[in-house]
Amino acid sequence: MHYIPNILFALILIAGVGYFTKNIRKVIRNIRLGKDVDRSDNKSERFKNMAMIALGQSKMVRRPISGILHIVVYLGFIIINIEVLEIIIDGLFGTHRIFAFLGGLYDFLIASFEILAFLVFIGVVIFWVRRNVIKIKRFWNPEMKGWPKNDGNLILYFEMVLMTLFLVMNASDLQLQALGAEHYIKAGAYPISQYISPLFNGMSEASLIGIERGAWWLHILGILVFLNYLYFSKHLHILLAFPNTYYGDLKPKGELDNLEAVTNEVKLMMDPSADPFAAPADDQIEGEPEKFGASDVVDLNWAQLLNAYTCTECGRCTSECPANQTGKKLSPRKIMMDTRDRLKEVGDNIDKNGSFVDDGKQLLNDYITPEELWACTSCNACVEACPVSISPLSIIIDMRRYLVMEESAAPSDLNNMMSNIENNGAPWPFNQMDRLNWSDE
Repeated sequence: MHYIPNILFALILIAGVGYFTKNIRKVIRNIRLGKDVDRSDNKSERFKNMAMIALGQSKMVRRPISGILHIVVYLGFIIINIEVLEIIIDGLFGTHRIFAFLGGLYDFLIASFEILAFLVFIGVVIFWVRRNVIKIKRFWNPEMKGWPKNDGNLILYFEMVLMTLFLVMNASDLQLQALGAEHYIKAGAYPISQYISPLFNGMSEASLIGIERGAWWLHILGILVFLNYLYFSKHLHILLAFPNTYYGDLKPKGELDNLEAVTNEVKLMMDPSADPFAAPADDQIEGEPEKFGASDVVDLNWAQLLNAYTCTECGRCTSECPANQTGKKLSPRKIMMDTRDRLKEVGDNIDKNGSFVDDGKQLLNDYITPEELWACTSCNACVEACPVSISPLSIIIDMRRYLVMEESAAPSDLNNMMSNIENNGAPWPFNQMDRLNWSDE
């Protein structure tokens, strides 16, 4: 009977970690549905970006209030959970504060955790007020209705509860240490929970043990629930921000990539020794020709799909977008949210059927409309604003390419411009010989 709590803890831990691992494998599988792209160059620069942007939060502090609060919450939550290691050992082996032998260092660590827990709680409360009382505009855009809005609040409640449980656990533990309760050795320093501990004055030892054990179990269970909730939440970026910043595009922001098939055709045209009518070599014969651009998530590359899963839904991209600011339908945040939603839908289809079965839907039109795509000015403001190196513009450009090159569905003004370039060598409808006529006026 003495070992039942330890066995129960081990089973819960295995189940929680196992379910999380299963879902993360789904994420990796879904990302790999994208086309291959080489992001293995310039490893030193990539590591630098990851250290500065994901770990150092360098782009977050461009907006100081939210940036500094985010750093406090992020670092505090991560550092506090170092104590999870002690909780796991205690839970598996029936010990209590196994690292107490560290003495002064242990006191310092517990004190640091408590101060950080208090700061995290304050930061989360401020975030909640910004979202729900002040109602900052970027949190109330149309794409944030329903689940996205609830998700943002739910994660804040999660963090409030976890920090409260941590402090209550320590406060009741402090009372039990003062009473000399068996198993509760005197260890740790409690600069915050010492002010909560008087709430438990006069309680019996059994009641205090019940509160301490209850808070302990709820705290670790809450962490496991939180861990598995990440898969269903925008907060998956806590994990994916690191690979996303490492694999970010290092090209200058104004540089667009060329389609390989088109590049090869141009090279063939420019090669005087090439025979345009020659049959392709045996190793170059393929089945269905490759699609130009992207109409669905499987037409995008894996780095773009990683971008979609990493999106924090913070709305900085949309708040900086000149098209959105002038009332256009485009929201770069919605582009990333729609891509992620469609990718999850495709993944669920594969889980259900073993392989993808055509569902009659695609990213273009069913999720993202041409009106949104053509509203983009290609200014890269959204890319520059993103705190985790996401590029909504790359998805927009690929979907535009599909509209133009596969469906001939470019806007009439753009078609006129391309016709003028083809016929006159310039975007304007004037003969090349008449270009300088304006100088005579």
